[in-house]
Amino acid sequence: MQAIILAAGSGIRFLPFSKSKPKPLFSLFGKTTIEHNLIELEGLVDEVFIIVGYKSEMIREKIGNTFGKIKINYINDDQIVGTGSSAKLAKDFLKDEFVLLNGDDFYNKEDIKKAINSFPSILVKEHQNPLSFGVIVKEKGFLKSIIEKPKEAISNLVNTGLYCLPKEIFDFEIEKSERGEYEFTDYLKKFLVKNEVHVCEAYFWVPTSYPWELFNAFSHLFSKQKKDKGFIVEKGANISKEAIIKKGTIIKSGVYIEGRVWIGENCSIGPNCFIRDGSMIEDNSKIGQSVEIKNSIIGKRTNISHLSYIGDSIIGDNCNLGAGTIVSNLRHDHTTIKVKIKDKMIDTGLLKLGTMIGDNVKTGIGTLIYPGRKIYPNKMTIPGERVEKDIDNSAEGEN
Repeated sequence: MQAIILAAGSGIRFLPFSKSKPKPLFSLFGKTTIEHNLIELEGLVDEVFIIVGYKSEMIREKIGNTFGKIKINYINDDQIVGTGSSAKLAKDFLKDEFVLLNGDDFYNKEDIKKAINSFPSILVKEHQNPLSFGVIVKEKGFLKSIIEKPKEAISNLVNTGLYCLPKEIFDFEIEKSERGEYEFTDYLKKFLVKNEVHVCEAYFWVPTSYPWELFNAFSHLFSKQKKDKGFIVEKGANISKEAIIKKGTIIKSGVYIEGRVWIGENCSIGPNCFIRDGSMIEDNSKIGQSVEIKNSIIGKRTNISHLSYIGDSIIGDNCNLGAGTIVSNLRHDHTTIKVKIKDKMIDTGLLKLGTMIGDNVKTGIGTLIYPGRKIYPNKMTIPGERVEKDIDNSAEGEN
């Protein structure tokens, strides 16, 4: 069995993290999103075609030509005009049946296996906000129609972007949609005229259009992590039984780790830190004295200096947060937090959301960051600065 992974887009909605690397290369639990998906594909497919475009050299360098027993091929999409156009680039290399999936969403092996065994098929999942996706209408277990982002919720089943289909689906001719793109679902709609497609409901699927959706993947991915040996715990530290700490890491005196916490290799934590449930700290990072981290993702080689608070936030790689950096994650009026995407304010639906800080950012001591604010890669704040608006690339012509 062969698979196509779509990984060509620039990930505008995933800024600031997609500014410095493709969205499929964002790391969780020591592995990039695309690596998590390749792990789920192992044993099910023997060859994968990754459609690359934006910063393609970074994906090629990270993944290489093999992943376990899977042969990896790359196809460059120079135009990036839709999922249909990108997927069709692999047509001449396909033998027959193939799996198609997004490189920046999270999938589960058992769900992929279910889709393969139900060929031809589409993988769907219930979602609390179906209006943001392609909504699925099914009849007696088969796909009846897909309605892209309808105005009314006619169903709570949405398209996960994973399919198991025959190569000949690309024999149809499709036109650009109202969005000016070639949509893969238009191939599927033409295929449906004379063919039945099984609807398989997923146990696990997490879309990551926006950075804060990464929090939804934590519980499932945490359950797959293995305990390690070779870390050091100083006297006076208190670590929950659920926590997973990797080799080479030092947990200093007075550190309290609560609930499900994952800490990568060669980190230094403390002394006297409070690391709360739902937090993840990637390799080679340093958390200084009396820092509190709650439900946050901290990237590789990042330093968070003493007396700082990071809550419900995502911090990139190679950052240095100066002493006393405080993230506010709750509005005083208790309304949901909105985030600027392009020129629009998007309602996250979250009552608690801190900051999203890209790679190589430095904050001055005493920096205060308002809820939902973004700081783009390579930016910095001055001591005592209040980040009330995004610190982005506006001056360089990009919002």
